[in-house]
Amino acid sequence: MKKTEELRKKLVYTRTNFWKEAPGKEQKAALDISEEYKKFLNECKTERETIDYYIKKLEKEGFNDINTGKKTKKVFRVARSKNAALAIIGKKPISEGVNLIVSHIDAPRVDLKQNPLYEDSNSSLGMLRTHYYGGIKKYQWMSTPLAMHGTIIKKDGKAINICLGEDEKDPVFVMPDLLPHLARKVQYTKKIGEAVDAGKMNIVFNSIPYPDDKKAKDAVKLNALVLLNEKYGITESDFLSAEIEIVPAGKSRDAGLDRSMILGYGQDDRICAFTSAQAIFDSIQNLEKTAIVYLADKEEVGSDGNTGAKSIFIIDFIADLLKKNGEPSDSSTLRKTLINSQVLSADVNAAINPNFPSVHEKANAVHLGFGVSVTKFTGSGGKGGSNDANAEFNAKIINIFNANKVFWQIGALGKVDEGGGGTIAKFMAEHGAEVIDCGPGVLGMHSLYELTSKADVYSAYKAYKTFFEKA
Repeated sequence: MKKTEELRKKLVYTRTNFWKEAPGKEQKAALDISEEYKKFLNECKTERETIDYYIKKLEKEGFNDINTGKKTKKVFRVARSKNAALAIIGKKPISEGVNLIVSHIDAPRVDLKQNPLYEDSNSSLGMLRTHYYGGIKKYQWMSTPLAMHGTIIKKDGKAINICLGEDEKDPVFVMPDLLPHLARKVQYTKKIGEAVDAGKMNIVFNSIPYPDDKKAKDAVKLNALVLLNEKYGITESDFLSAEIEIVPAGKSRDAGLDRSMILGYGQDDRICAFTSAQAIFDSIQNLEKTAIVYLADKEEVGSDGNTGAKSIFIIDFIADLLKKNGEPSDSSTLRKTLINSQVLSADVNAAINPNFPSVHEKANAVHLGFGVSVTKFTGSGGKGGSNDANAEFNAKIINIFNANKVFWQIGALGKVDEGGGGTIAKFMAEHGAEVIDCGPGVLGMHSLYELTSKADVYSAYKAYKTFFEKA
């Protein structure tokens, strides 16, 4: 029996439950880092808020804007208030390759349309038109408390930041769903993805008419504009250039009787943004290779645009790192630098859902609380739209994690032909770098309230720190 157990331990791959096997010191570290992570989630519900958070944090951590020309190994750059890169220059030439971790800071949500405000003639309610962003289940957004975050650029160029619905004294907003008593024909006869039409995801904004104009046609709308003008000094035309996001109202919370999990909005993929940034902050001072964290926008809508991973932003940043380090930054050197680089595409994976286990293959599914996922490929069907990491790089990452006692597990995004999805791995791989996906598992991904394990938050942090220090 003893020999059999020894053989099994030696030969068989098994996931390791963090809470069973991790030393007490690491379990405490998991609880501690999760407290900071929850605060981060509460402060950073949009891309702009995330970048603002890190601008303040970077200064405290001794990072300087790369454009300042200061002699420092710690530098960063922010672009258009929606993405950022931060780096610690290592001892080896940058042209020999960098260790780069890329995560995205956008999350599925609902946006206000450019001309959102109207008064509904049927109900005499002030309403806001919306347009959803990313892959959501539209019905989940109905009849739940919502908050409004965003930026309005006034005619004089002044930026007005809006945050309504997060403070207990604030009003919240709602898209009212249809009562079940009247839903038989309108909703119950339809497929679940069609039960809520995007055109019906309108927000109830206000109901009191402007007091001096009660008989006017749009008195409720006018009153809303008066209140907005009094509070923010804006007019209706200011909406035309605004970016206002609708997100679930309220804070992230401990979940589970044992408080081992976190429930909160936007954990795909801000869990990786937080842990990768914290990893570079805590990495040893004299790194061998240059370490970079890239916080990207627009992943949930294909990574397009000048703040997405397809943009030239990160390439330009690496070129400037070469120049700052006294190395050539010509096209050939830059291409070779990218080809020599190693990248972790830090994105979440779908943890096996106990309510819907049939969509997962247990042997290849991520299990909550068993460590960070190493995902060789994503995509759909025949690995369509996937990076599919090389065996050599896959093995290298696993060996580094094993040598440094990182809790990790293999991961796949559901059964073959069940569906699928993609990450920004393929966009980084287009430059010739070695790339693999690596991130925590999530339950209820893309829902308003996603569930993660504190064990996996810590394991992701340790994995990313190990990558910077040992890869």
